[in-house]
Amino acid sequence: MEAFRGHVAKRIFGVILVLSAGFLGAALLGLSVGSTGTDFRVVLRSVAGMSSPNATLQTIIWELRWPRVLLAGQVGSALAVGGLVFQALLRNPLADPYVLGISGGAAVGAILGILAGLSQFPGVSAAAFLGSMGALLVVLSMVSGKGILRRDALLLSGVMVNAFCSAAILFFVSKTQDSRLHDILFWLMGDLARGDLAHAGRLAIILAPCLLAVFALSRPMNLLLMGTEAAEGLGVDVRRVSAWLLGVTAVMVSAAVCRSGLLGFVGLTVPHLLRLVLGSDHRVLVPACALGGGAYLVACDALARWIPEQGEMPVGVVTALIGAPLFIMLLRRTIR
Repeated sequence: MEAFRGHVAKRIFGVILVLSAGFLGAALLGLSVGSTGTDFRVVLRSVAGMSSPNATLQTIIWELRWPRVLLAGQVGSALAVGGLVFQALLRNPLADPYVLGISGGAAVGAILGILAGLSQFPGVSAAAFLGSMGALLVVLSMVSGKGILRRDALLLSGVMVNAFCSAAILFFVSKTQDSRLHDILFWLMGDLARGDLAHAGRLAIILAPCLLAVFALSRPMNLLLMGTEAAEGLGVDVRRVSAWLLGVTAVMVSAAVCRSGLLGFVGLTVPHLLRLVLGSDHRVLVPACALGGGAYLVACDALARWIPEQGEMPVGVVTALIGAPLFIMLLRRTIR
């Protein structure tokens, strides 16, 4: 048993080491790309403390791009780990943070906040958070009395809430004709441009304990894959573990979506890809998704700034353009 635990610990350490290097590479890419442009080597020497760029580049790198990289990394981690948890809870490979209506509820809340003229923070962010938690409460109330472990009931309830939220979003968009329509559409397509160090710090305070809690429950998540009865037979309090995972993940994903808008396929694609490479042990997958999801979104955000000749495109467009074909390819490989 000790030898087995030592083997798992070595795997976790190796995965963290490799993916940390990947995240660092994505972060350097994110610091190097932008409308003003910056040489990758200049950024690398500045980060390593080997040289100091001029004051303008110093401001661009550390006051504009660094907070954005931090925000993208945290949001990517939250969405990827959230997708991993929902796929384990529902034992459904198509589950992700959108499946329970959390993201749809956040979108409705954010749109109402924008239409009410609230500030981006805390007004719109708070409205988005309340919307996502409201959607979660509606889903849970729809399956109350049937047990929160009825994954089919949870899945169908989430789909219904998502459909209602989508209709509400279209209604509000169709009725908005002024400048607020631009803010609504940009938020719906994902927006990381408004991040700063204060926002990244607040998000880290919320996400850090949530990620640690999910990692602490990674062994019960492994047993849940065997089925509810088998997990209970092995001593897992399935109801309690599921409730904790659901609550912690809802808070984590809600906090991330509030800051970034809707970003599709991160929670769907990253866990799939890492599961194919690393296997199904959640003790390894949780830290892998945290680092891999962060690196993926930082790289997508860099592409969103690099592809257009002028300005930038919403990062949600890039995650969808990359994630959709990648997910189809992974799905075909899994089926074979």
